[in-house]
Amino acid sequence: MKYIASLSGGKDSTAMVLRLIADGWPLDEIVYFDTGWEFPQMRDHLKQFEAFVGRSVTRLYPAEPFDYLMQLRPIVRRKRNDPMHGKIYRRGYGWPSHFRRWCTRTKLDALDLYCGDALVYVGIAADEPSRRRLRNYPLIAWGMTETDCLDLCFSKGFDWSGLYSHFSRLSCFCCPLKGLDDFRTLRDHFPQLWTRMLTMGDNVTDETGQRFSHGRSIRDLDARFACESHQCTLALGHTT
Repeated sequence: MKYIASLSGGKDSTAMVLRLIADGWPLDEIVYFDTGWEFPQMRDHLKQFEAFVGRSVTRLYPAEPFDYLMQLRPIVRRKRNDPMHGKIYRRGYGWPSHFRRWCTRTKLDALDLYCGDALVYVGIAADEPSRRRLRNYPLIAWGMTETDCLDLCFSKGFDWSGLYSHFSRLSCFCCPLKGLDDFRTLRDHFPQLWTRMLTMGDNVTDETGQRFSHGRSIRDLDARFACESHQCTLALGHTT
C-alpha cells in the first residue's frame, strides 16, 4: 500500500502533513496540483514547506492550462438528437460556478489518476465535515479544527506572506465561489491579480460563461466596487 498526502497548500492540508510526519504516520509522497490560478505567494510557501519537512512535493499540472479551458477549449454538442451533435457550438467552459465546477473536476480527476489505489490523506478539518469524500481524513480523526490548523502552521513559521490576514481560505485567487467581501479585498489589496481577472473575463466569449458571480460579470463587479468606493469618499468629505 502506498500512502500519499494531497497538499492544497492552505492551512488545513499544510497542518495535516506537518502532523502526519511528526506523529510518524506512513507517508510515501506529498502531491500538489498546480492550477495556474494560485496566489503567487503559494510558490514561496511550497518552497518553505519543502525546506521545513525535508521532502520534495510532487507537482501535478492540468493537461491543458485552465485559462485555455475557460476561454478557448472547443466545446462539442453531445446530445444525439441535437442538430449540432458532434459540432463545436462554443469556445471555453467559461467561469466556474456552483453548477459547472469543471476546475474542481479537472483537479480531482488528475489526482485520482495519479494516486491510483494509494491511500490518500486529505486535509479536511474537523469542523467542515460536509466536504468529506471517500478519502482518509486525519484532521477529523485528530479533532483538529480550521483554527487549530492555522495555529499549528503559524507556530512553525508559516504565514503565507500575510494572505490569511485578508482571506479565510486560500482557494484560487479568481474563484467565483468566493464571497463579495473577498472580491473587494482582492481588488483593494491585490490590484495586479484583479487586473488579471478583468482580462480573463474579457476573453470569455460565451455569454453564459461570462457570468462571474451573483449573476454578474467581473466588469460589473468592478464597476460596483468603484461606485461603492466613490460613495465612501463622498461620505467622508474627501471630494476635490
